[in-house]
Amino acid sequence: MIVRKFLPIVPCDAAEPWQLGFQDAATPMMQGIIDLHHDIFFFLILILVFVSRVLVRALWHFHYQKNPIPQRIVHGTTIEILRTIFPSIIPMFIAIPSFALLYSMDEVVVDPAITIKAIGHQWYRTYEYSDYNSSDEQSLTFDSYTIPEDDPELGQSRLLEVDNRVVVPAKSHLRIIVTSADVLHSWAVPSSGVKCDAVPGRLNQTSISVQREGVYYGQCSEICGTNHAFTPIVVEAVPRKDYGSRVSNQLIPQTN
Repeated sequence: MIVRKFLPIVPCDAAEPWQLGFQDAATPMMQGIIDLHHDIFFFLILILVFVSRVLVRALWHFHYQKNPIPQRIVHGTTIEILRTIFPSIIPMFIAIPSFALLYSMDEVVVDPAITIKAIGHQWYRTYEYSDYNSSDEQSLTFDSYTIPEDDPELGQSRLLEVDNRVVVPAKSHLRIIVTSADVLHSWAVPSSGVKCDAVPGRLNQTSISVQREGVYYGQCSEICGTNHAFTPIVVEAVPRKDYGSRVSNQLIPQTN
């Protein structure tokens, strides 16, 4: 918080106290969500200004002291046509970019650089790097537990840090396969614009492309039981040259 207060250019990749806006975008998908929000908010401001002006003008000119005998006007053809056409045009300007963003979010990368399978449990997560799994020799699979709130290290966020982060290469297309081993969970990382439900017996997938190095925090977004608030998600994006060494150090020989 101190660093961000004096250096506003520091990215916001985790929730902050009294935060009102979005976290800084780390993927093109999240940047599109933020841009669409700003575009819609522009139309909302125009509507607010117009309706407020009409309301204030009506209160001012039709006050009983200024107009003891009001005019008996019950309708106006022109104003009724305008108030029917304009509200129908505004949703069209909102729908076109929103549909484009929606379809781009559902787009599946045909040949991703990395495929990661996230399995939700009560109340931890298991990650499997499918590209590095062999039949009987090596496997890159690990569990990720939250760090207790009374045992964080200096600089770690309370109830947001885990013992094993998900390490991914920056500026690469990633495929995330999400499922659950028990109840409904959700794999959500706000900075990446991803919120994918984990359903038992079903595989859901989403694609992301992290554009900058950093550490991104998320949490489960489905009520999954008593410790629902204690299942954070931490994604660490590193340069490609560092990613290879990080993965090779985590490869664990798997015995039958």
